[in-house]
Amino acid sequence: MTRPPLEVADIVRQYGDAYLARYGAVTSTTQRRVLHAIGQCRTASLGGHKAQCDHCGHEEISYNSCRNRHCPKCQGSAQAAWLAARERELLEVPYCHVVFTLPSQLSALALQNPRPVYTLLFQAVAETLHTIARDPKHLGAEIGFLGVLHTWGQQLHHHPHVHCLVPAGGRAVDGTAWLPCPRHFFLPVTVRSRCFRRTFLAALSHAAAQGVVGFHGKCQALASPTAWRQFVAALRQTEWVVYAKRPLAGPQQILQYLARYTHRVAISNRRLLACEDGTVTFRWKDYQRGNRQRTLRLDAVEFLRRFLLHVLPRGFQRLRHYGFLANGIRQVKLPLCRRLLGQAALPACDGSPARASAPPASPPLRSSDACPACHFGRMHVQETWFPQAMAREISRPLLVFDTSSRREDKREAVPCISRLSPDSTRASRDVRHRLIGRRKTGCVLSPPPSGQPCAA
Repeated sequence: MTRPPLEVADIVRQYGDAYLARYGAVTSTTQRRVLHAIGQCRTASLGGHKAQCDHCGHEEISYNSCRNRHCPKCQGSAQAAWLAARERELLEVPYCHVVFTLPSQLSALALQNPRPVYTLLFQAVAETLHTIARDPKHLGAEIGFLGVLHTWGQQLHHHPHVHCLVPAGGRAVDGTAWLPCPRHFFLPVTVRSRCFRRTFLAALSHAAAQGVVGFHGKCQALASPTAWRQFVAALRQTEWVVYAKRPLAGPQQILQYLARYTHRVAISNRRLLACEDGTVTFRWKDYQRGNRQRTLRLDAVEFLRRFLLHVLPRGFQRLRHYGFLANGIRQVKLPLCRRLLGQAALPACDGSPARASAPPASPPLRSSDACPACHFGRMHVQETWFPQAMAREISRPLLVFDTSSRREDKREAVPCISRLSPDSTRASRDVRHRLIGRRKTGCVLSPPPSGQPCAA
């Protein structure tokens, strides 16, 4: 895949300082880290390697990626690995796509309290689907589903919602049969919307009473009990949007939907059109007018502000599994669901003893190993460069803490600090190797050359 002519990283490198000059006081540490990581992605500062073709001598320089989950360039490998693992969990049944959206009145509160509000959103979605599915009036079964949190709209405004991919049916409560959903819908939309609204507002009110949700800035007025009751009452009168598509048929369509919604970031580089005169132009889809493709021009600093609105708290899981697809029980309950559906059990994975005893085959020629110039030779790494920050670390003497020296009464340890050369002891050499990574045969570790970011 060719590199797009414009990337989010280019905008960050050009206008990142201007953004921090305007919004630095309200920019969180996590947002600063994301801004720094995207700006350094695929540049010499993160290190890289030089590869050469063994047939025509063609050389290419590749720099390392930042691997930040908010970077539009660094989700391809993670997405492919996740999809490969999820492929073994698909059932041969239709799947439904359901979307739960928070109303715009909660946007400011969610931005000030992202971790508790997004957690409550996941919990309300899970409780809503499980409650209605277990009801004998609707399905009377135990279901499983995948939930993915998105916080953006097409114009990068804050728009928190959860995409759910649900098998169209479930395992009976007594475990004796598989109960399919009606042909044209999953569960009643109106019932889901009312249950979702009631569940989320009850959990939010409890969290506010316990002090888990804070009120600052524009939301400071809601700290008053009277104002909070009026705010919640107004939300109860609002119709909450719960969108559902007809069941999808076929594993290929299911995987395509998984690929669309699992590792997507706020905006892809393919949507960017231009960045000039301090403005950014990008494409967006107008859902209210027949999904028409339109263009939008934003000030570059405003573009970065909207992009950073969607940075999630550190360690927050935006992709979660529930029901019989939950991580702790799917190894047991998925085979039971396949048995009820009359489907064959999956074959043993590649790590089974039967395959482990087979002689190893020669590794196939991957597309990344083939020479892009002659399409015949194979690219081999000739030089490897470590990140510049790591280079500074290994050039300094290492600090070693020696706690062997103690007072005679052994009541207080006296740590002795000694400065050692990186090659003086075996322990320091081990630390040095951990810093620069595992050495490969034929690779030379040297500082990276200065230059522009390489192709993705």
